[in-house]
Amino acid sequence: MGYRKLGRDSSARKALLRDLATDLIINERIETTEKKAKELRSVVEKMITLGKRGDLHARRQAAAFIRKEVADEETGQFAVAKLFDDVAKRYEDRQGGYTRVMKLGPRRGDGAEMAIIELV
Repeated sequence: MGYRKLGRDSSARKALLRDLATDLIINERIETTEKKAKELRSVVEKMITLGKRGDLHARRQAAAFIRKEVADEETGQFAVAKLFDDVAKRYEDRQGGYTRVMKLGPRRGDGAEMAIIELV
């Protein structure tokens, strides 16, 4: 199959993953459904790999995907800048495996399996 459709068409799925990736980079930990978290994992790991490259082309590729107008409330730093300046520096010696997905159990309203995804 290759990827999960998450019950959306391609543009809505891309927008969802962009928003979730931006939130994960800013907050470093988010709670979402298990399937979304597992799909988000590959997207965020690619973004961190771009951040580790650190050149102008990688920065532009990341900026094309990540929402540029979202900033960290504590530091005021935008998501792309935080990815390249803070997050990528933290993982410069690590060869992949930047995220962790922890299962929480079913959501009360509809029974969807919930999970926390966080940067390791």
